[in-house]
Amino acid sequence: MTSRSDLRVLQFCHGYDGPFLDCARQYASLFEGRGYKVTTVFLTGKADPQVVTGCACDEVLFLEFSSQAVRGLKLGAIATLRRIARERRFSFCIAHRFKPIYVALLATDLPVIGVHHAFGDYQRRGRRLFANLMRKRLSLLGVSDAVRDDMRRCLPSWPAERIQTLYNRIDVEALQAELVPRDEARRVLALDPQAWIVGNVGRLHPDKDQATLLRGFAQALPGLAGDARLAVLGKGRLEGELKALAAELGIAERVDFLGQVADARRYFQAFDVFALSSDHEPFGMVLLEAMAAGVPLLATACGGAREVVEGVGVLFPLGDAAQLANGLKHLAGLDAGQRGACATAMLQRLHERFSDQAVRQEFWQLPQVKALEGRG
Repeated sequence: MTSRSDLRVLQFCHGYDGPFLDCARQYASLFEGRGYKVTTVFLTGKADPQVVTGCACDEVLFLEFSSQAVRGLKLGAIATLRRIARERRFSFCIAHRFKPIYVALLATDLPVIGVHHAFGDYQRRGRRLFANLMRKRLSLLGVSDAVRDDMRRCLPSWPAERIQTLYNRIDVEALQAELVPRDEARRVLALDPQAWIVGNVGRLHPDKDQATLLRGFAQALPGLAGDARLAVLGKGRLEGELKALAAELGIAERVDFLGQVADARRYFQAFDVFALSSDHEPFGMVLLEAMAAGVPLLATACGGAREVVEGVGVLFPLGDAAQLANGLKHLAGLDAGQRGACATAMLQRLHERFSDQAVRQEFWQLPQVKALEGRG
């Protein structure tokens, strides 16, 4: 019989780029106080001691496969993970994204909880066939109800309890402790200390639809303070097009393209409003980061963003620049008391739904997890 001290869980991740290092930390934190040791394995990416620290796991392993090596059948990755599993007695596996799910199912005989962070992962016929073939050992989590429902539509024969939602989350207190005060944040970002600033953080990519944000900001300007500005943090292939659009709209002098900013979430108190114009955002971690900073929210009413913002921020229809402009003007009119009430409501939402503690409680109530707990 397996004792509590012998219980182990395997967390298998594609890589640690972008938000996925914190995803590894989030899932490791689910096992605090439950008697499990967590081994996190990264399929790609060089060994990095900072990643080891950031994971907050009992053990971190780097397979160091290249992107080229994990195309096709992934036989090398399967063999390596099989060896790792044989050397340790795991109870079950949590795998993030489809490639790690595929490798984990073929390399081990473990039950696998597959976590999906994007839409459309099972639109391919081959993936649907594989999931159906492995359905006795595979259950699925989406990072929002929107992602969950997308998977349920693609896998209609699966029982609903096999495809559930587990929200992304943050360590609220830890993030707030890292926040740079407003004046210092503006100094670091080289932003006007007196301006009324709309912030946006994300890749300059069609999925983020900063074009609608620029158009909405341009339409709102006559109703905003004379020093209103838009600060866009991020880089991507649309940078040139977006700068050209700002010039075409006559707002180039009011828009600051700040490029990639390391640890951008530390500087969110530089903003008076945070605006997310994304096209069907699966979740939107930046929204949680803005909430922790107490910054009023404006976001598209679709995808996972609706689930985060509804009731504590302003939503507008996807691609609707006029409604985005109305939202900006509404938020610009908030007085100090209203901003304080908004910050309080957002913080309550974080603690109740999107904190490590709240999601940890939710995780252990999921039917697929309750069935696996204590498996030796």
